[in-house]
Amino acid sequence: MATSESDRMGLLRVLTCGSVDDGKSTLVGRLLFEARLAPDDQLNALESNSSGGAGMGDDIDYSLLLDGLESEREQGITIDVAYRFFATERRSFVVADTPGHDQYTRNMACGASGAELAVLLVDARKGLLAQTRRHAIICSLFGIRHYVLAVNKLDLVHFDVATFRAIERDFSKIAAQLNLSTVQAIPLSARFGDNVVVRSARTPWYEGPSLIEYLETIDAAPALRSVPLRFGVQWVNRPNLDFRGYAGTVLSGEIRPGDAVVDARSGQMCEVARIVTADGDRAVAALGDAVTLTLAQDVDISRGDVLCDPKDRATVADQFAAHLVWLSAEALLPGRVYLMRIGNQWLSATVTELKYRLDIESFGHAAGKSLKLNEIGFCSLSTVGSAIFDAYDENRSMGGFVLVDRFTNETVAAGLIVFALRRATNIHREALLVDKAARARLSEQKPCVLWFTGLSGAGKSTIAKLLEQRLHLLGHRTYTLDGDNVRQGLNRDLGFNDADRVQNIRRVGEVAKLMVDAGLIVLCAFISPFRAERQMVRELLEEGEFVEIFVDTPIEECIDRDPKGLYAKAQAGLIKNFTGIDSPYERPERPEFHITTSSSSAGEIVDRLLKELLPRLTRER
Repeated sequence: MATSESDRMGLLRVLTCGSVDDGKSTLVGRLLFEARLAPDDQLNALESNSSGGAGMGDDIDYSLLLDGLESEREQGITIDVAYRFFATERRSFVVADTPGHDQYTRNMACGASGAELAVLLVDARKGLLAQTRRHAIICSLFGIRHYVLAVNKLDLVHFDVATFRAIERDFSKIAAQLNLSTVQAIPLSARFGDNVVVRSARTPWYEGPSLIEYLETIDAAPALRSVPLRFGVQWVNRPNLDFRGYAGTVLSGEIRPGDAVVDARSGQMCEVARIVTADGDRAVAALGDAVTLTLAQDVDISRGDVLCDPKDRATVADQFAAHLVWLSAEALLPGRVYLMRIGNQWLSATVTELKYRLDIESFGHAAGKSLKLNEIGFCSLSTVGSAIFDAYDENRSMGGFVLVDRFTNETVAAGLIVFALRRATNIHREALLVDKAARARLSEQKPCVLWFTGLSGAGKSTIAKLLEQRLHLLGHRTYTLDGDNVRQGLNRDLGFNDADRVQNIRRVGEVAKLMVDAGLIVLCAFISPFRAERQMVRELLEEGEFVEIFVDTPIEECIDRDPKGLYAKAQAGLIKNFTGIDSPYERPERPEFHITTSSSSAGEIVDRLLKELLPRLTRER
């Protein structure tokens, strides 16, 4: 008897995940095939592309129903997230079939972000693998609490109950550590359809439901609780002088005309006048609705702002703790500036501290200074400007973010906010009675940073010292920050690996900024091998206050000079992470001054520099 419409369960968003070749695409394809839920043209194409031809059900490659990209079909793997919508008499489903390969963990994390239940596949011959554990952890971090442990390929172990029970016991330990709400273990053979749609006679020892039976009946909806209003502003709609609307999406809660709302960032209170759509005004807007709000009062609201329930505002802070899933082959470097996308905001963000790295074998907390590809860590982050968020566990739509490399535009991490750091809300910038402009007037000069970069032995410090001497004789107030000197005091705790080099330049940049604020001309002589950190210092300062001077000396000449004997030691393997030998130097792309030292003396170079620099440094009386 058909199920009545009133008996249908709600939409269920399902994620399939697990290690490579565990049969994820085959399982979902078989489910669609057995339940006749795929379109006829796809089924016909499936049979014609399979080795056995039509009518040879067991020889059909069911994964072809999911692997949509040509490269996926050629390689026999899933690369992108394949989404499929289908419905049975009892329920509607959206299934996200995600790749198992390590290099596509970012795609898996994307699929997990919107799922309510995870089908975690395990090859019965292999048991729980590192990628199985990693996917379970990522699913848990992304708020998925309901799981099907799909022990697949049981036909290859002769449907052995002991094998199934052992995997079930192993995963129960993981489930307890991750505090998963429900786990249903199901023995499967996706290739032959055992326990996919109907229960199999080849597993008489299993008394539970088939996969589709379980998915049709599980109540995986989040526990009902009051979720406060969050309306994310995407665009200020101003087609004419008579209309100002705020276009965006209801991220949680609901809103009606007449409701009081507050701008999370400014605290401005206002009242909703209308809810406007292309189909006319609406009486209410709820979760997921994209609408335009008009307000009864004129308020200063722009893209990235969030309108909230006045009784429960979102958190606004520039420092917070978060879980990070690292997605880039380039390791995380604490202190490096990345771009953060959180909601509709783009902010500059820095990982200030890696608290710990998660060991996916023991689930313990391991010490470390960096995260590598696919590693998961707990970090403190700082942003330039305040982010608007809720803790991810409280509101998934408000607590997630991504980090993006500023130069390559690569998404390098997915983040889940846990809490704001209290120090972020207790510290406020103090307004001083004497500002930078007043100090500069007293010195009769334009304060700035002259940043000398180049290989060790290029001549940076020699040129900087001579230039400072000449500026001093001309009456300018200066100070030189030299790499060796700084490492004997402020940065004596730092080494020379990439993470410490980033931290070294970050600290120097902050000190240089304070000195510019004091009205000084600051000469900085540092190898500073990475463009990202030089750009970070530039962005700390106002326009025109950072002058990059590239001292371009061929490495062969630097080795010949070798004033400190460092190249010889590095070539002998006595010094590790030495720039130009076993650590890279990223040449400036558009420095203000490009100096070659091979054909000129240091004095001649300083003469030319001084002639070019003096107009920049002299303040008009």
